Amino acid sequence: MAAPTVPDAALAVAAERYAARLTSPEPPPGDRPWISQSLTEGTAGIALLHIERAHTGRGTWQQAHNWITHAAAGEISADDNTGLYLGAPAIAFILDAAAATTGRYRHGLTDLDGHIAKLAHHRVEAAMARIRRGELPQFREYDVFFGLSGIGALLLRRDPGGSALERVLDYLVALTHPLVVDGQELPGWWVVHDPHRQFSADYPGGHGNFGAAHGITGGPLALLSQAMRRGITVQGQREAINTICSWLDAWRQDSAVGPWWPQWITRADLREGRPSQSRPGRPSWCYGTPGIVRAGQLAAIATGDHHRQQMYEDAFARCLRDPAQQARITDAGLCHGAAGLYQTAWRAARDATTPALAERLPHLADNLARRSQPDTDTASGPGLLEGDAGTALALHTAAHDTAPTSGWDACLLIN
Repeated sequence: MAAPTVPDAALAVAAERYAARLTSPEPPPGDRPWISQSLTEGTAGIALLHIERAHTGRGTWQQAHNWITHAAAGEISADDNTGLYLGAPAIAFILDAAAATTGRYRHGLTDLDGHIAKLAHHRVEAAMARIRRGELPQFREYDVFFGLSGIGALLLRRDPGGSALERVLDYLVALTHPLVVDGQELPGWWVVHDPHRQFSADYPGGHGNFGAAHGITGGPLALLSQAMRRGITVQGQREAINTICSWLDAWRQDSAVGPWWPQWITRADLREGRPSQSRPGRPSWCYGTPGIVRAGQLAAIATGDHHRQQMYEDAFARCLRDPAQQARITDAGLCHGAAGLYQTAWRAARDATTPALAERLPHLADNLARRSQPDTDTASGPGLLEGDAGTALALHTAAHDTAPTSGWDACLLIN
């Protein structure tokens, strides 16, 4: 494989070019006023880029404040449809990112904290009632974007010793207890719908999802592990982590290019004991090996399982060395592109027991630079998750090799 060719200065220039495209927030479309409060594709997510730039002196706090005020304009929703990526939790996340070293926006954060704690308690009560009824969950109950894992990640930053986070962790423990549905035992996180949140004939009885975005790893496993790593535990937490890790062990697929995991499995797959997926998927944060093994690595660190940690780190390194898997990354975004792969690998390398992951970072930066084309018409929009803002933030990490001052990547639950 050719040596890396993109110098740090070129990565920094690319990041600046993306930032230059995102100078002024625009009013949200009339039919989607809520998008201002969205981390996924709206003003709130883009604000994270300007907050990080202000922290590091590459932008001004006036610029960041302009984006923050546009994101928080109007009524901020804290109803049951909100989560880390939308509404009051999303606004609290960006304000917390801004307050990381400055003490700014403390009054606004205090106002939001109470609403978010109330939301968490209410959502946990509804989820526990569903468990008691013996019904299967949906993504929105527990995932990163809108579920209790994402809300818990915010609480871990805002109120780690509070009762709201404690209840979220209790719920995640309960989520790992099996349910018997139609005479078949299923893991408690098995969702009733298909991977696209629809009810289709191709997924009778729902599916079990492994991905970081919506599945058991990047949400529940990562949050349980990060809380334990910080000394925050509830009864049964270690057992819950081990239950999920045992599930990952059972469904690990070993191949010549290293271990990999299916994106999801069906009820038929579960009965047969093997996935219908025949090869590793795209090596992305959202559904591929990188997001899954980062959660597994965090679990191993939290529980002190050095053998398991080395297994996950080796799986990640082998994934990064496989040209066929790497060729499946075709865009620059965070969710399923080069930016998310780089940021996830960078975080994993910082915790790794060997230099194998760190040695791959220059090549990942190379690929990120090749995929980053801020001046073309093929850019995928301005947002955080799939657009310019997320790409620029990962380029900033690659150029400067430092952890984000704002902690923006906590919204991916990789930190």
